[in-house]
Parts: sequence; structure tokens; C-alpha cells
Amino acid sequence: MTKRKLIEFYELEPKAKEVMLLWFNTTLLSDWNDFHSVKETFNSVDSVGNSRYVFNVGGNKYRIVAVIHFDKRTMYLKFIGTHKQYDKIDCKTI
Repeated sequence: MTKRKLIEFYELEPKAKEVMLLWFNTTLLSDWNDFHSVKETFNSVDSVGNSRYVFNVGGNKYRIVAVIHFDKRTMYLKFIGTHKQYDKIDCKTI
């Protein structure tokens, strides 16, 4: 996972910077084995299928859709946006 997508987003949405960096740093320090361990770190995360997980960030103002491969310890950020932008996507296929 790289920080580039987060930076691009919060440069457009400066109010999101603090919560996005907090999410990123928390994620970097985590060692997840399965969805349950993600849920322990981020209580508001949802599994939507197809290895995709939706994180509510900043009091549900922002959403992050990520693909997580637990066996490879890899995460790909597929979408970062406002809740309104999220409502316009199909997070299972993005």
C-alpha cells in the first residue's frame, strides 16, 4: 500500500488530511490475519465480498475501499472519496 492515493485525495479535500493520515498510520502498524482482526482495529469496517473492505473514515465523512490479501499481507486502495462519491460506485467491482 502506498500513500500516494491518500495524498492525492486530501490535497483536494484538505479537511480529510488528519483523519486519512491517522487511518494510514494505524493500518501500517497493523498485522491482520483475517476480517475479524481488521474489525478489532476499525470497528466500522465492512466486508463487501470479492476481498473488498469498506472503511468509514472521519465519522463516516469519507470512505476507503480496499482489497486485502491477508495471506500476502497486502492491501490495495481501490477508492478513496467522500461518502457522496462512494454512493455513486459499485464497491464490489471497483
